[in-house]
Amino acid sequence: MRTPLGQRVSGLCALLLALPARAGLYWLTIAGLGGEPDYEQRFSTEAAEIDKLLKAGGADVHVSTLTGAEATRARLTQLLAEVARAAKPEDEFVLLLIGHGSFDGVTYKFNLPGPDISAPELAALCNAVPAGGQLIINTTSASGGSIAALQRRGRGVIAATKSGTEKNATVFARYWVEALQDPAADVDKSDSISALEAFEYAARKTAAFYTSEKRLATEHAVFEDTGKGAAVRAPAPDGAEGRLLASLTLRRFGDAQNPVPDPVERDLLARKEKLQQQIDGLKYQKAAIPEEQYATQLKSLLLQLARTQAALEK
Repeated sequence: MRTPLGQRVSGLCALLLALPARAGLYWLTIAGLGGEPDYEQRFSTEAAEIDKLLKAGGADVHVSTLTGAEATRARLTQLLAEVARAAKPEDEFVLLLIGHGSFDGVTYKFNLPGPDISAPELAALCNAVPAGGQLIINTTSASGGSIAALQRRGRGVIAATKSGTEKNATVFARYWVEALQDPAADVDKSDSISALEAFEYAARKTAAFYTSEKRLATEHAVFEDTGKGAAVRAPAPDGAEGRLLASLTLRRFGDAQNPVPDPVERDLLARKEKLQQQIDGLKYQKAAIPEEQYATQLKSLLLQLARTQAALEK
């Protein structure tokens, strides 16, 4: 029997879009310690956007988000334990880390209010989740240092940096959020965005950001989804690397979720991106600007960004 959705879409695409009710998606977003007001605002805003977007995805999408003072190691551990109890083997699980990370040459740690959590500790918690398809998106600085500990068969791992030695703050999270909002990320026109499509969109936008700012890129996004071997920056020609990411659907577009923003929203999104780029540029020049002048300019930009975000949320 054909569903209403199946009547609107033909062929295999219609069949795939009609099936997702069989399994659930458990998505946990953690916005870690910012350390500075602009980072705190950026991280919490990105997490809030993802939370809002996913919660409109239907009853089979289970979303949990931790930001600010609540994003502690204890709460993260608690929520992952809850997912482990609730998820089933046929479900999918996504963990998104936003914030700062550190790497001492051996162990990666995700920076949280209070005690940090290491990549091996995160891996142990995620290993307890029975969901058959898993994805960890680590958008933090030094995130490349977490891949070896997090990788496992049946799990894709995305990192904003190619190694633990790329330690500057990243912009990859911004474009990851944008990838799930922009219909242009749907390259195969399937009315859905896969993890691979989102990765390629965010990696491309990140590279373009550094080019437009005339700055040396300090982050190079990579992924690993075979459970073994080194991370890569693009799918393998033989189809090995990239196959799992291509199979994980993160966002579906339906009649109730028009992916094309209206002109006002489009203008606000463009203004938001410009303000974020101005904040990044200001931080890059911090050492050459008098402290009082830097603080004044930063406060003004953050206020404009907050107002723009508030307008988007109306």
